Amino acid sequence: MHNSDDGAGHGTDHAGAALPALDGPRRPLAALTIALLSCFCLLLAGLQGWSAWHAYRTRLDDSRVATANMTRALASHAETSIKLGDAVLAEMVERIEHDGLDDAATERLTLRLRELTHDVGELHGLFVYGPDGKWLTSSLPRPMQGNNFDREYFQYHLLHTGRGTHVSVPVRSRSTGVWILPLSRRIEAPDGTFAGVVLATLNLGWFGRFYDSFDVGKNGTILLALDNGTLVYRRPFHDDQVGMDIRNGTIWEQAQRSGQPGSAVLAPRIDNIERLYSYRHLAGFPLFVASGEAKDEILAGWRRSTLQTGVLVLAAICALAWGGVLLVRQIRVRERLEHDLRRAGAALQRHNESLQNLADSDALTNLANRRLFEDRLVREYDRARRSGAPFALVMADIDHFKQYNDHYGHPAGDDCLRKVAGAVADGARRPADLAARYGGEEFAVILADTDLAGANAVADRIRASVAGLDLRHPDSPSGRVTLSMGLYVGHPSLAERNDPLAWVDVADRLLYEAKDTGRNRVVAREGHEAAA
Repeated sequence: MHNSDDGAGHGTDHAGAALPALDGPRRPLAALTIALLSCFCLLLAGLQGWSAWHAYRTRLDDSRVATANMTRALASHAETSIKLGDAVLAEMVERIEHDGLDDAATERLTLRLRELTHDVGELHGLFVYGPDGKWLTSSLPRPMQGNNFDREYFQYHLLHTGRGTHVSVPVRSRSTGVWILPLSRRIEAPDGTFAGVVLATLNLGWFGRFYDSFDVGKNGTILLALDNGTLVYRRPFHDDQVGMDIRNGTIWEQAQRSGQPGSAVLAPRIDNIERLYSYRHLAGFPLFVASGEAKDEILAGWRRSTLQTGVLVLAAICALAWGGVLLVRQIRVRERLEHDLRRAGAALQRHNESLQNLADSDALTNLANRRLFEDRLVREYDRARRSGAPFALVMADIDHFKQYNDHYGHPAGDDCLRKVAGAVADGARRPADLAARYGGEEFAVILADTDLAGANAVADRIRASVAGLDLRHPDSPSGRVTLSMGLYVGHPSLAERNDPLAWVDVADRLLYEAKDTGRNRVVAREGHEAAA
């Protein structure tokens, strides 16, 4: 085959390189779109998750602050009530120990006790007991019967010499039957011996009414308990829970463990409802208060809003995914169309190359045809004029080919032409060289940038290669197929321009000179212009 670098071939090569050049940096657009949409959906879901988590923490923190403030108010109320009872007890002890308990002093004390009970709503009653536990006087309008020697507070003061107020466990009043919280102090005789007990009872209903004024929700709770684990009051109120031992409860354990105000999410064993609790100890008294809101109620609004926004975000993600599916489908359809278009373009390119090859090639020998030969000759001539380099033109003809055809027939003649053409093509090995079938049994070879010695070597190699084919030719003097060749090496001048096709006439005359002088030889000549 010949090497072609004419303008048409160069344009085809450039077009052929264009498609791979475009395909090289191409990215999988559908996969990239899926990745981007997936990342966006994940980002949207992540933002929703983060927002929901932030709202969750904010809701719990707000409830923690609210319950902490509520607990502070509850503790302040309990401290005030107990301090008021403590002040009353201190006054009662001071009167008894200073004035004694004769009839006149007892009458004055009784009036004072009734006055205090009337003015102070927290007080259920005020009582004075002798060293044997018998009633001496009280704020009640009627005399009391019975003995309180067995009460916990009485036994405490009997065994302890401390003069401070003692907060006892809640009991039912023997006078009224209601639940009360006893506050008591020790009375001492002038010699320091035990002389009885003064008692102030706080009505637990008073605490209940105060606790009911707070909104802790349907399942919320408020409780007041002693540090020893005895439950004083709990909202919602149940009569059988007063005095209950809650030392095995989580809130008591948490309050005793920390010793400081705090908050925690706990599920007490009493009802197993998970609540956010805040707890606080009373200053100066062995009690603590706690308030708790049910976690389900705290988070009810958060769950509702999170569900609503979650549904909206899910709808947005679904819409985005649906749109993404449509987009990806369109992209894939487009990619398939582009792929088919590229395949069609490649097929068209190959077809064009095939047509170009057919247009530039001789069908029988596959060498360049005469049209391509003449185009290349003109371009090589112009290149040589610009560069000043020589170039050679070889014209070759098969000796006695008509007789070969007559003897062997045209099919054998065509086979002979193909074999000789192969030998000619082997001689023109360089990319810039061109071997062509000029017509019939005549061949032409363009040798670019080649002097006379080099051209002679190529021509002799071609002639020897044909001889080496050892094709029998009975009508030839040598008995074998041979070539006669005319070789012209020219140096085109910039000063004047000759017709490049005139070089063919010169080489052709040299060819016929070779035939006239015996055939199977090369006749060469060197000049500056074909006319020379």
